[in-house]
Amino acid sequence: MIEVPQAAIDLAKRFEGFCRVPKSDPDRAYPYVCPSGFWTIGYGHLCDSKHRPITMEEGEAYLAVDMAYALRATLRFCPVLATEPEGRLAAIVDFTFNLGAGRLQVSTLRRRVNQRDWPGAGQELRRWVYGGGRVLPGLVLRREAEVSLLF
Repeated sequence: MIEVPQAAIDLAKRFEGFCRVPKSDPDRAYPYVCPSGFWTIGYGHLCDSKHRPITMEEGEAYLAVDMAYALRATLRFCPVLATEPEGRLAAIVDFTFNLGAGRLQVSTLRRRVNQRDWPGAGQELRRWVYGGGRVLPGLVLRREAEVSLLF
């Protein structure tokens, strides 16, 4: 069985961070609204506004479950990635983790990946930089990091 690539986990941690903590309680993360308007906790785990604060260990556990789900969805929609270099899989798993399996399923990115059109896949990744109707600099950087793993 294919495991979640460490590069995908590293990207998620790098761009999601575990920094939503008040100075009065530095060991726990609290729910916050991400730039795209979703309630989130820990390393980008979707939650509701009333979710209890979590420790970093709990955040790691949520991330492991979320990344495993993203891996399964990625391989379901882009089966060619099972035989491609791990970096390519990591890039698309991070994309799926960040934006959701539904977005991957209906995207031109999916078609480009399944055609093994890596330059085209890179172009498609670069289109997914909007949150809340505007370009988010963090998403621009994240997509470039994902593109770098395709080649």
